[in-house]
Amino acid sequence: MIVVLDVSAAIEIIFQRDKDNTFKSIYNQGTWIIAPNLFIAEITNVLWKYYKAGLISHIDCIQYAQDGIDMVDDFIETRELWKEALAEGMKNNHSIYDMYYVVLARRNDATLITNDGALANVCEKLSIDICN
Repeated sequence: MIVVLDVSAAIEIIFQRDKDNTFKSIYNQGTWIIAPNLFIAEITNVLWKYYKAGLISHIDCIQYAQDGIDMVDDFIETRELWKEALAEGMKNNHSIYDMYYVVLARRNDATLITNDGALANVCEKLSIDICN
């Protein structure tokens, strides 16, 4: 099974939150875990916000970022996805950042793991397999 992992789901797994077991069960079935390369910028920014808010230490911030990045086998260049992501974003009135994950999942017949309800709704509309 090919899995596309988004940052919201990776954060749930890293911090062992409510949906941790649900997401891990699908993640662990994955034979190839992929994400658009913007995943790195997104996860480091999210973790920086946790650090800035005093919720995690400097050392933990670095380690959690590394852990999140290590969860992905391959990062796919957004340059290969941008036109389709932009078109889908315009059609669905949805964030282009999110549409990179949608397009990647669709192109690879993958399951998208996300904790983002609005993104899950778009996936359902486009008949993309999701774990939410």
